[in-house]
Amino acid sequence: MENSYKKIFEANKKWVEKMNGENPDFFAHLAKEQNPDYLYIGCSDSRVHANEIMGLQPGEVFVHRNIANMVVNNDLNVLSVINYAVEHLNVKFIIVCGHYNCGGIKAAMQPKDLGILNPWLRNVRDVYRLHEKELDNIASPDERYNRLVEINVYEQCLNVIKTAEVQKSYYEKGYPRVAGWVYDLNEGILKDLNIDFEKELNRIRKIYDLTKEK
Repeated sequence: MENSYKKIFEANKKWVEKMNGENPDFFAHLAKEQNPDYLYIGCSDSRVHANEIMGLQPGEVFVHRNIANMVVNNDLNVLSVINYAVEHLNVKFIIVCGHYNCGGIKAAMQPKDLGILNPWLRNVRDVYRLHEKELDNIASPDERYNRLVEINVYEQCLNVIKTAEVQKSYYEKGYPRVAGWVYDLNEGILKDLNIDFEKELNRIRKIYDLTKEK
């Protein structure tokens, strides 16, 4: 275990040498500022890394990760990230990305006491409750599980759209837009759920419109 830990620093040195060899100004440029067009909200799963699956370089994507890629309305962590990304980084897209074989989604589908995870996973179970009829009509457990992964991404996109920062920025500047993706670990492919951002924004404005002065 100790050797594995030390190897990280050895690998880091090799990576620095490699990057300097390819571009001597890489770290000087990286240290100046970040101007990402994308905020990526994804799962904490160690097998999914935003930069790599998107084919982007460091500094091109702002990242927030948690179990099952949730956007919970009382989670100051994710809300602070959205605020900073929208108001200070001026990101053009906010992407919620789930993935098949998600342990958090699978755990939420099981009737089991998971201790401190219970309140967090209840948010996933609430998503299931909202779409219970569709999900219960799927006979295959694997297909039902994969569909919940997709539906959860959709619901978290709606939660992003409900935030004041996103609504106000979009009406004032025309961005950010919100998109939902699912990453397939078996094939390495990103699936765009093709969520109609403007349609969803207009649909929920009746209740969640935060752009008007009261």
